[in-house]
Amino acid sequence: SWSIAAPFNGVSRISFFVAGSHANYVWKLKQTLPTLSAALQEMRAQRNDVRRQVDLAEQRLLKPFEQVQLWLSKAETMITEAQELVSNVAKMLQEISDHKSKGAFEKVAVNQPAASVVVRPVEQAVTLESTIQKVWSCIVGTDVGIVGLYGLGGVGKTTILTKLNNKFSTTPNNFDVVIWALVSKDYYVGKIQDRIGGNLGFSDDSWKHKSVEEKAVDIYGVLRNKKFVVLLDDLWEMVNLNQVECLESEKAWELFQDEVGYETLNSHPDIPNLAKQVAERCGGLPLALITIGRAMACKKTL
Repeated sequence: SWSIAAPFNGVSRISFFVAGSHANYVWKLKQTLPTLSAALQEMRAQRNDVRRQVDLAEQRLLKPFEQVQLWLSKAETMITEAQELVSNVAKMLQEISDHKSKGAFEKVAVNQPAASVVVRPVEQAVTLESTIQKVWSCIVGTDVGIVGLYGLGGVGKTTILTKLNNKFSTTPNNFDVVIWALVSKDYYVGKIQDRIGGNLGFSDDSWKHKSVEEKAVDIYGVLRNKKFVVLLDDLWEMVNLNQVECLESEKAWELFQDEVGYETLNSHPDIPNLAKQVAERCGGLPLALITIGRAMACKKTL
């Protein structure tokens, strides 16, 4: 039998690089509002400096302060609005100046709290700490998606997996949720979903009677913005938890439009055509259409 640890990052980092030309507008803005342009450059530089510090902190598994994230978010908004703003220059310059004075942070991150995990009882049998540490390094690393432990019954696979589970409660890490699920030899995907759902608060009888597809939607709704680990114990064969049916092009485009939103799609004449190209690249996969569509919802300029 097998035991498997599978880390996932539920937050897809998607960037859209859209080419467009507002050169004439920018040129006129710089000619008529040189002071505003200089202030914006200083704001961009300060935003980049703060963001770089945050990125370095996150690489060290530190969690940025919400105050810092709020400052970065507001800085982005102010920069965008100032680029489009021609009137009321004095007010905008004062807002930028005031906000810059609030950007001197002594710290930009705090230690990441332990992941949400249910500590499990474990036998005090002697296990190879080197093996546990090796698997732990794979889980918290960035290049490994699935780790498998295999061997004859009684060699300690479940014990190692249990100690790994409990380690998430005591060792700093970057995961939000740790899920334990017993698979067993005669498994059924719906039963595995019940065990996963139990970790996420879905435990009533009505939820257990839902279809596999409906349960998948509920589980996705909780985990889509979280970084999580799924620990599967007692596997005897490959388990397919990715039973996703691709949508036809028309249905895929309808779903993508719903996620992007009417306002964004009509904010620029070139956006609908660009959105269709992006939707086609998703290959009809609902998760890709939903994730990318929501990320594109805030992109209202080319």
